[in-house]
Amino acid sequence: MKISKRKFGLSKDKEIVYEFKIENKNGSYITVLNYGCTLTSIVVPNKDNNLVDVCLGYNTIQEYENNDGYLGAVVGRHANRIRYGKFILNNKVYNIAINNGPNHLHGGEKGFDKYIWDYSIKENGLIFTRISKHLEEGYPGNLNVKVEYEFNNNNELTISYEAFSDSDTIVNLTNHCYFNLNGENKGSILNHYLKLNSSLYTENDKNCLPTGELLNVEDSPFDFRRCKKIGLNIEDDHDQLKNGLGYDHNFVLDSKDMLKYVGFLLGDESKIKMDIYTTCPGIQFYSGNVLSGDLGKNNTKYTKRTGLCLETQYFPNSLECTNFPSVILKKSDIYKEKTIYKFSI
Repeated sequence: MKISKRKFGLSKDKEIVYEFKIENKNGSYITVLNYGCTLTSIVVPNKDNNLVDVCLGYNTIQEYENNDGYLGAVVGRHANRIRYGKFILNNKVYNIAINNGPNHLHGGEKGFDKYIWDYSIKENGLIFTRISKHLEEGYPGNLNVKVEYEFNNNNELTISYEAFSDSDTIVNLTNHCYFNLNGENKGSILNHYLKLNSSLYTENDKNCLPTGELLNVEDSPFDFRRCKKIGLNIEDDHDQLKNGLGYDHNFVLDSKDMLKYVGFLLGDESKIKMDIYTTCPGIQFYSGNVLSGDLGKNNTKYTKRTGLCLETQYFPNSLECTNFPSVILKKSDIYKEKTIYKFSI
């Protein structure tokens, strides 16, 4: 594995931001910033054996700082939504930012995606670390966080998360990469094929916040148990699609294995296939419904549904929905999760 580092730019605070490249023996590679542990490119071969960048991203640090969408970043301390920006832990109420309608989203006003992380380089990957201070964005506990990226000769991208705190807190980490397997500058993802090994999904209210109800995918636009085109049912007259302006839902993974096979995404033109494995209990499928047209790499306008996210996670709003897997991290415990994206033809 060949790992290199270059200066990517200066942050608003005049700190140097670095971009790291992990390249395998076949010439495939990923690039990652120490700003937000942000994936800036994933370059793998297509059906014609031409290298294709399948990860949406920007050319400058200023764009990552100023644009919304969390492109490629690690989000936390709690990914996804928390109702009304508050939660109760050990009988104490914690108030956190309301930054998505009436709710909290992806860690708040300055989540993990907006920090420059410490880094170290290992044989086949990168290690990023930081300490999220007690009451940073309102969350309790000094949280030590480690995120590792590995990329191997089989074109497998592994993202590993680890965290521990000096007091009880909540943690739910994910990566917010936007994928377009035809190429990040190749337009809509509606003709991509998706398979998810999930029989249930979490019902959303009109603000995309889970209500606590689990809905069966049977006979609905949310049934991806058999591979189908993403665009096939996305405009159906269905309340849940209206609530999300498309797909923006947490799918409950059927497997009870420690490392679960989630399913796959397939680029219709490139024939690039991305198999997904995770230790997490759920995955948020977001079909890029509100991408706002920011200019990305290659001066490509990232408009509605030019990329999609498949974010492995614990369920949103879990503290209120006690039937969901818990996001509470006890002082004596270690949060440890892993996700693998495997690219092939």
